[in-house]
Amino acid sequence: MNIAISNSSDKPIYEQIAMQIKKMIISGELSPGDALPSMRFLAKELRISVITTKRAYSDLERDGFIETVTGKGSFVANQNLSFIREEQLRLVEELLQKAVDIARSSDISWEELSELLELLYKGE
Repeated sequence: MNIAISNSSDKPIYEQIAMQIKKMIISGELSPGDALPSMRFLAKELRISVITTKRAYSDLERDGFIETVTGKGSFVANQNLSFIREEQLRLVEELLQKAVDIARSSDISWEELSELLELLYKGE
């Protein structure tokens, strides 16, 4: 599994891991039933604490992306990918609504807001 973490990112490492695994599941790179690396193996591979990988896997399980079977490991859940994508879209919409509300109350123009959104989306 190819996961890249950045110590200079503003996102915590566990969140970087979870986001990349979510992306692999949604894109089809990982299929339902596929085994994920053990938490210890992934921690060793990334040179991070097992506690960090445990947090990433716990978040993925909470969000329905993976299932963990005691003694066997963690696997991509047999979830409906369109349902997962819909949930992610709902979350994005909720967060964008908060951003729009703040922009309106702060007299930030649509042009400024859309420019900022474009920069964030491109990762700049």
